[in-house]
Amino acid sequence: MNNNSLKIIKQCPLFYSSSEYDLQLLLSILRVRKFPKGEFLFAEGAEADGFYIVASGKVKIYKLSPDGKERILHIIQPGNSFAEAAIFDDGRYPAFAETLDVSELLFFPKREFFDLLHQHTQLAINMIAGLSRFLRLFTVQIEDLTFRDVPARLARYLLDLGAEDTKSVLLPISKTQLASNLGTTSETLSRTFRKLSDDEIIVVKGKHIELLDVDRLFDLAESYKET
Repeated sequence: MNNNSLKIIKQCPLFYSSSEYDLQLLLSILRVRKFPKGEFLFAEGAEADGFYIVASGKVKIYKLSPDGKERILHIIQPGNSFAEAAIFDDGRYPAFAETLDVSELLFFPKREFFDLLHQHTQLAINMIAGLSRFLRLFTVQIEDLTFRDVPARLARYLLDLGAEDTKSVLLPISKTQLASNLGTTSETLSRTFRKLSDDEIIVVKGKHIELLDVDRLFDLAESYKET
């Protein structure tokens, strides 16, 4: 498992700038944890005892409104980390986390991780580049929710799923979860999919989405709300 764990850590954006020596240090403290689908990992406000990298499966990070309505913030795919900010901030998890599939996670205990950072300052310095990437992602998310309407947000999401020459993509989550992730309702998302289909920009076949006109999809993704 060590070789596979090392490969996963290396592809994690948080550790893009880490040296081979850094990676070996991280490998020495991680714990591999396996969870079934629907496993509750932690609650908002709970004391943060560490952070994770997804090795396989998917994890949703979400908030609950006072009336219990779920708002998905992120869907964490393999190779990506989550809950790392919690161990640096006030020491508590800022949201809920739950597995969407059978998942294998790499867990980094807070105490052991901090010991590494204190003893090996270059590891901490190398992480700054990775953390700055998350700040950029949050900035984009806030910009999308503030200045872009649902069709633009959906267009950007579909483009981000595929490579530059991709002609079709597979939604990694349900449309209900996608609606929550995009900050809208299932009904509005369904209407948006239907409108893009009627305009012959995409074709929807369940979770498979064919991209008929990538140029128009890109223009839509870059558009802003009318004021």
